[in-house]
Amino acid sequence: MATTSAPVYPANTPIPFDLFVSKKHRALPRGVLGFADSSGNIVFKVNRQDSKSSFSHAKASLLYSAGNPLISLYPHNDGSWQGFKGDGGDKDLIFKVQRVLTKFTRTELEVFLVSENQGQGELTCDLKVIGCHFQRSCTIYKGDSIVAQTSLMHKLRKICVSRSKFRLTMFPSLEDPSLVVALVL
Repeated sequence: MATTSAPVYPANTPIPFDLFVSKKHRALPRGVLGFADSSGNIVFKVNRQDSKSSFSHAKASLLYSAGNPLISLYPHNDGSWQGFKGDGGDKDLIFKVQRVLTKFTRTELEVFLVSENQGQGELTCDLKVIGCHFQRSCTIYKGDSIVAQTSLMHKLRKICVSRSKFRLTMFPSLEDPSLVVALVL
């Protein structure tokens, strides 16, 4: 008798938990970015839209493991981008991201959550992402506390570290894991 269980990420856990990010997962087609839990079950996956599709302005969609869209990401010409709930739409805006600093070794982003800033004239930064894209490492802050971190998967006795697989560690202060996964994209 075969049983199937849906992968579940630990919500409101008192300890940090990891998701392993890779394009080479046996449960996904080649080239599809997947976020797996410690058991190897896919929790999230990323569907990148090509310019030939009807959603030519869409950059990427974050999907739950079953294929349901969680967040759609849309880039803008000024280097900023926006995240919408589900398939997207102006009324379902979740967050806006603005690039503050771009250097080869360091990138800084400011994240403005729409639900927390509604009714205010000027947007205030809710989250800050600081890291290095080349090294696949970044830290996401909420105020002075760390919400999540990414790091390459190092192996003992291996000099060169592959950049195709890395770890995303989420800490207990996190309200919505899918928001952090979308920021890592």
